[in-house]
Amino acid sequence: MLNIPTQAFPAPSSQQRVSPGGSAGTGRNKVALKPGHSLMDWIRFAKSGKDLTGLRGRLIEVTPEELQKHNTRDDCWTCIRGLVYNVTPYMDYHPGGEDELMRAAGIDGTDLFDQVHRWVNYESMLKECLVGRMSTKPVIANNAVIAPPPAPTTLAPPTSVAPPPEKDGRPRYDWFQTDSTVHLVVYAKRKIPSSGCTVVDLREGTLRIEVLLQKMSYMINLRLTEEVEENVSVQTACSVGKIQVMCRKRTAGKWASLGQPLESHNTFLRKQDRAVFYRDCVLVSQTEVNHNTQIYRLQLPPGTVMQVPVGKHVYLKTHIQDAEVVRPYTPVDRTLWTPQDSAPDSDLYLMIKVYPDGLFTPHLHRMNPGDSISVSGPEGSFSLRPLRDVTHLFLVAAGTGFTPMARLIHAALRDIDTIRKTKLLFFNRKEEDILWRTELDELAATDERFEVEYVLSEPCESWSGARGRVCETLLRESVSKPDETKSFACICGPSAFTEITIDLLKQLGFDEQELHAFLG
Repeated sequence: MLNIPTQAFPAPSSQQRVSPGGSAGTGRNKVALKPGHSLMDWIRFAKSGKDLTGLRGRLIEVTPEELQKHNTRDDCWTCIRGLVYNVTPYMDYHPGGEDELMRAAGIDGTDLFDQVHRWVNYESMLKECLVGRMSTKPVIANNAVIAPPPAPTTLAPPTSVAPPPEKDGRPRYDWFQTDSTVHLVVYAKRKIPSSGCTVVDLREGTLRIEVLLQKMSYMINLRLTEEVEENVSVQTACSVGKIQVMCRKRTAGKWASLGQPLESHNTFLRKQDRAVFYRDCVLVSQTEVNHNTQIYRLQLPPGTVMQVPVGKHVYLKTHIQDAEVVRPYTPVDRTLWTPQDSAPDSDLYLMIKVYPDGLFTPHLHRMNPGDSISVSGPEGSFSLRPLRDVTHLFLVAAGTGFTPMARLIHAALRDIDTIRKTKLLFFNRKEEDILWRTELDELAATDERFEVEYVLSEPCESWSGARGRVCETLLRESVSKPDETKSFACICGPSAFTEITIDLLKQLGFDEQELHAFLG
């Protein structure tokens, strides 16, 4: 029997919101499930004690040849990050339908999984379906067997890193100290967002710093030489890409070194190759936005600083009926238009619609101030870089698809000089469903660069605005590209809404480089 730990691989870190790089069709399509096939029904079925692997509890090594044999609807295995699962029993429970699972039948489905729903905690949901590991074959060269190289047992020097060669674009770090403070400086070697891109976690003498640079992640992970206080300050010089993290020493004096390197220290990897790191946050308050949507204010633990770039999301993780459940949400600011000179707020604000028949949001809604929930660092593929020479920004949102647009509106009006017009086309069912309507109207009245138009599918008789659902006529009237300008459009809403909107915008002349879909 193979010894496979329960957390053999990092918990998945989703692309809740992804660019339509191949087409919006890579998004997750939910299908109507049969009665009795909800997520909770699957959890109960998985815990029923039935053999879901067909191997009577054995764990095996699976060769590529063996994996390929299991590629039918009634016998479907797939591999995710080196682990093989028999997903046949899960077919009728999968929200995306069996066709989506069959795309990965008999093959390594890691890339497909990462494209569509990395945020799903497959290890928890499919643990009863685990067949075993993919086998690792030795390399044969000139009739000699060459074993895979052993894992390194030593790490990079703990205190400072010599500057890479001139043309090396990888970030580097250095440090200096006074008798009472220690300062660690990261040189990103590129401009960084004005909203910041650094997450610091200081826990029991361990300093973990992650810097998010587009699709890449630079990590510093150290066991500090001596104890420091929990309050951490982060200063960012955005234009030159310099980040300085300062900690106060508990005992005054000079350190001989900064500390000892831990796993992943001084590494520069694709963000999706990092394990998702969670910290426990405390619910401070719930504030009603409308009849079914709340803003949840979460307090980060002492020693944590989290800068969330515009367009990124975080994951909330909790246990419900003994099952681990993870959901992605996009942070918003305290208000739509936070004054530029206001004091920074270290808390997280999440605007979340509560679904009475849902699994996660009713649990969240029942939480009391002081209760805790696990929160990841920022995730997602969105970047402000394509907007740097855009003149007209169009935002098309439906319902809570407005949440990533809130901070994007702020950034477009405050930080990007080239954008002359930002327009939000906001679809909802009824008038009372419109989120932050008062603030949106006030912003449109005070800033001529911003415009908002509401579209209702079930309006009351007195409604004088646009009516209906997303269609070519509405988009042609509201989101047409002005001549001799450069336009960009962002879309967020239910999967069907997003895909229809992208197809229509392409018909209206937008190409893929001028579109970004937030999917989830």
